Amino acid sequence: MAETHKKILFRYYSDLLEDTVVETMWAEIIDLEKGIFKLDNIPFFGPLIATDDIFFAEYDDKEEKLTYRETIETSGNSIVQVVIIEKGFDKEIIREKLKEINCESEGMNETLFAVEVTKAVDYSFVRSLLDEYTELSVIDYGEPCLSDKHRADLLKN
Repeated sequence: MAETHKKILFRYYSDLLEDTVVETMWAEIIDLEKGIFKLDNIPFFGPLIATDDIFFAEYDDKEEKLTYRETIETSGNSIVQVVIIEKGFDKEIIREKLKEINCESEGMNETLFAVEVTKAVDYSFVRSLLDEYTELSVIDYGEPCLSDKHRADLLKN
């Protein structure tokens, strides 16, 4: 069976953690010789990349792994980070509501999850849902990778 995916190392500064983070994520091989890949994971800590973005990675001797270097082509998808700040609140409630508007998410732990907002989704709906919970002091959220398409969604409403 042909290998279709590789684990790629990403090293970047996370505003959320206020520190340098190392995260390994799965990527689909587009052209292994040229080091071209398509991200097939939802990033947790907020590098400037979203699912389905095309990027360049190369083997790094120091890291001893294929390592992200730069994004070549953006998909129009966005990544949003959500932190539960109300003690004991079940994050699955919000994850389920996001799923109803076609936003997949991946949980990191009880209080943190990352949301994939695909290009087809009107981001203003996502933002109003998140703002609703923010006003209730249930969550806080960050938009580490907001696509031009989703920025435009916010402007037209």
